[in-house]
Amino acid sequence: MPRGALLALLGPSGCGKTTTLRLIAGLERADAGRVLVAGRDVTDQPPEARNMGVVFQSYALFPHMSAAANVGFGLESRGMARRDRVARVAEALAMVGLADLAARKPRQLSGGQQQRVALARALAIRPDLLLLDEPLSALDAQLRDGVREEIRALQRRLGTTAVFVTHDQAEALALADLVAVMDQGRLEQIGPPEELFERPATPFVARFVGRSSAFAGTIEAPGRVRVGETLLMAAETPPPGPAQIFVRPHRVQLGPAGDIPAEVTLRTYEGATALLTLATPLGTLLAELPAAAGHRPGDRLMATLPPDALRVFAA
Repeated sequence: MPRGALLALLGPSGCGKTTTLRLIAGLERADAGRVLVAGRDVTDQPPEARNMGVVFQSYALFPHMSAAANVGFGLESRGMARRDRVARVAEALAMVGLADLAARKPRQLSGGQQQRVALARALAIRPDLLLLDEPLSALDAQLRDGVREEIRALQRRLGTTAVFVTHDQAEALALADLVAVMDQGRLEQIGPPEELFERPATPFVARFVGRSSAFAGTIEAPGRVRVGETLLMAAETPPPGPAQIFVRPHRVQLGPAGDIPAEVTLRTYEGATALLTLATPLGTLLAELPAAAGHRPGDRLMATLPPDALRVFAA
């Protein structure tokens, strides 16, 4: 992972995201393998020797301390002189826009402000690696979007390398330079957000990241996949045999020149776009198109699945 990048660990609850983060931080002991940070082996080092800043899901602020005292706690633990500590705390609080609230206790701060105090505390030690364990999950949706943008802008400005744990796909795709998708303790795929979305490497990634229509079929020959009585052309296929086929809704084309008959059974309005649920010979097919297109349940259409829109996996 490049220095200064933000990596999102994405996956369902219980897949091992937080355990991985705790292993990196030294809060859990690895049964096997090594933990390397910038080429340095920290596997056997205690947490305090790893120079990592951690923002916990619960923020873990000391309720009896002011915002400034919370931010300065790690610096004091490291033996920093009081004068230097005061300057560093002021700098960290200013970075997160809380310079005027330094004297307030956590109970006097909003959820978003508490989250910023926790972030300032992690950044004040100038960590080699910033670790964030679902730090936005306790915030409401509107506030979460704003704080998410602030975290990303600050991380980019400081050039701090960061690992961010989330189960929210939109959050991972919007924040990260790299996304690592996990399932049941295994790494399914790691890459830029666009790569995971457009070219999922496994059926799990195709299902978990974004929306897809999924069909069972048979690969008859290179580039030829049959689903029921319908023959589909695919840009890439595994060797002949049973297959799982996935297609993203935005890649489905609707128009009179299509070759798959479809009937609209449901229209879900999503603002600028609408999601159509289509009954087809393949099974249920999802299609995304501009809301202004105006299709309604009962409309009969023709669909086309471009060959490069199909992701085909051996079953």
